[in-house]
Amino acid sequence: MRKDRSIHLRLATLFGIGKAPVAPGTVATLIAGIPCFLATGHLSWLMQLAFASSIFLIGWYSSEKAEQQIGRTDPGEVVIDELCGFLVAMAGHAVSLPSILAGFLLFRLFDIWKPWPIRSVERTLTGGVSIMLDDVLAGIYANVLGFIVLRLSGV
Repeated sequence: MRKDRSIHLRLATLFGIGKAPVAPGTVATLIAGIPCFLATGHLSWLMQLAFASSIFLIGWYSSEKAEQQIGRTDPGEVVIDELCGFLVAMAGHAVSLPSILAGFLLFRLFDIWKPWPIRSVERTLTGGVSIMLDDVLAGIYANVLGFIVLRLSGV
């Protein structure tokens, strides 16, 4: 079977979204994360976290397999972690334009910046768990700060 036809590679790249020529993580968050949140955002926050957890487990396995197939550590085209991280960032938030905009901007900020302990986790762990966990941590930071920002802004 050819590499590009592997189910693990298709899942890890979110069916090719990760092959975007510019900013694949941002593109994945826009094309997969926001619509996925719109579909699940009306569920309870526990159900949202359960859904994000299932994406985490699928992403852990598929991104590890994709990493092996591609032959590079944390390849940029693996973007299932962005989907999971954004869903964590949005868990419990209202489905509204201000919350989605805040969640998107904060998640991308923390995912790119990688403040402590995110960068340490990324450097210490390897494989699929490393690929997924740094985005989950960025999502947690974005989630908490998002609630604060939205509350302070009166939204």
